[in-house]
Amino acid sequence: MANNRSNADGMFQQTLKKSVTIAGVGLHSGVIVTLTISPADANSGITFHRTDIRGAAAVIPARWDTVVDTRLCTVIGNEHGTTVGTIEHLMSALAGCGIDNAVVSLDGIEVPIMDGSAAPFVAAIEQAGIAVQKAPRRVIRILKPVVIGDGVKSASFTPDDATTYSFEIDFDSAAISRQAHALEIDTDSFKDEISRARTFGFLHEVEGLRKMGLARGGSLDNAVVISGDTVMNADGLRFSDEFVRHKILDAVGDLYLAGAPIVGHFHGVRSGHALNNQLLRALFADRSAWRYETAVSLPVARRGLEQLAVA
Repeated sequence: MANNRSNADGMFQQTLKKSVTIAGVGLHSGVIVTLTISPADANSGITFHRTDIRGAAAVIPARWDTVVDTRLCTVIGNEHGTTVGTIEHLMSALAGCGIDNAVVSLDGIEVPIMDGSAAPFVAAIEQAGIAVQKAPRRVIRILKPVVIGDGVKSASFTPDDATTYSFEIDFDSAAISRQAHALEIDTDSFKDEISRARTFGFLHEVEGLRKMGLARGGSLDNAVVISGDTVMNADGLRFSDEFVRHKILDAVGDLYLAGAPIVGHFHGVRSGHALNNQLLRALFADRSAWRYETAVSLPVARRGLEQLAVA
């Protein structure tokens, strides 16, 4: 399956060296879930396996076209009605760590929220170790702009020689207000600048969410909670702009459902899980907007973050 070659240039696919198991509460279900990330063969991608369900009904490929719900999280499902929710933080960690192939086994309907960020999943992947596989990595190159939105919210892809993200948000709360962030994504920048940014929500919305059967496991231990213009978490924020960084974290995970790394620029304005998935659907509906390439044909990443500043 794998060997010990160097993959500093990202030319080859990667999986885990061994399985790693973590457990935690589901953000929306409130149920404790045990999750194991295991090595997988080259060219198999990321698949989820519900261990509480038997046979073929247990398996769900992590792809844009298996997304069945985007209310406050990304949910994938199969033709048997089996679903797995809140996959975006784990998918973001797999993307950020350069994991092309893995089997994610869990005994419940939702990936555990952990601390509300991707950092615990990054730590688990690093604990397992990364194995380089013999197969070349396949990427998706953006060839022309793809834009969706309604004038208030938007999401777009444009051509770029690297994988770059920029995002803008604007909330009435002074605790958030207007924030913008941009960066070129690689394993180092993802871990240092994005992976630790936590999910967030407003205290006044919690009662309504729980009536909808959501946010049952949410707490100050796994989310940044805002009351009015105040951050309620005693330890405050991990970044001054943690909110927009988390939106990038979500987008990285949602867009990894493309099935391969995307070489191009993503720009989101108040975008969320629904719009991120709609952007992928729009991309793949236009065969002239993208093509597959092997990583060996890609130029070396070439620019600093200052060149990606959001106005």
